[in-house]
Amino acid sequence: MTEEERVKKLRKTFDRLRVIEKLIFRHIFPYRKHGNLKRHNEGPLIIIGNHYSIWDVIPAAMTTDRAVHFMAKEELSKVNICGINIGKGALKWLQCIPVKRDGSDVQALKTCMKYLKNNEVINIFPEGTRNHSYDSFLPFKGGAAALAIKMKAPLVPVIEVERMRAFHKVDVIYGDPIYLTKYYGKKLSGDEIAEIDAWLRDVMMNMRQAFIDKYHPKLKPLKPKKVKKAEK
Repeated sequence: MTEEERVKKLRKTFDRLRVIEKLIFRHIFPYRKHGNLKRHNEGPLIIIGNHYSIWDVIPAAMTTDRAVHFMAKEELSKVNICGINIGKGALKWLQCIPVKRDGSDVQALKTCMKYLKNNEVINIFPEGTRNHSYDSFLPFKGGAAALAIKMKAPLVPVIEVERMRAFHKVDVIYGDPIYLTKYYGKKLSGDEIAEIDAWLRDVMMNMRQAFIDKYHPKLKPLKPKKVKKAEK
């Protein structure tokens, strides 16, 4: 399969998935869109967002009319149902980018760079795992800022005010594209990249908090995740 055929195939898949989103998903998991609702349909694009549930990929995919390559933890490739490995097939079908959550996956970064060089779209949840608290975002893992600088791609934040859940309408904030142009072409240290990631985290948290202060001051805290008792 050529690169052109690969891109067209995934675009058709996402066109069908967006029809399902319109007819079914948004009625079960409703959400309101706020902010910059422009469809980003040209050039390389990196979508970044906070991460509460597996459904976070849906609002992120609505940022563009194009297909989106989601970075997904490699453990998903081992998901089995009734003894059948559906995880590996699903990741391949959606052309997701399997990644090790410790941030050491060089192959995943190379794949991201390949897609961005081809003017495609990738989605990253910089927290690296689902957050079970509304108090703050988890520390961002490296990747998003470094890719944006290396590939000269804008970052579009998609921020959920609450965790998406059935038949409860939540608010989703779409931010303006962030261009890290002042860093283009510069050789940055690991500490400098970490500072930029921390800055991105602060920007996104401030956007969410400003929205809550204005429109949702009585937001209830997220119920803590139930932890299984250790076996005796």
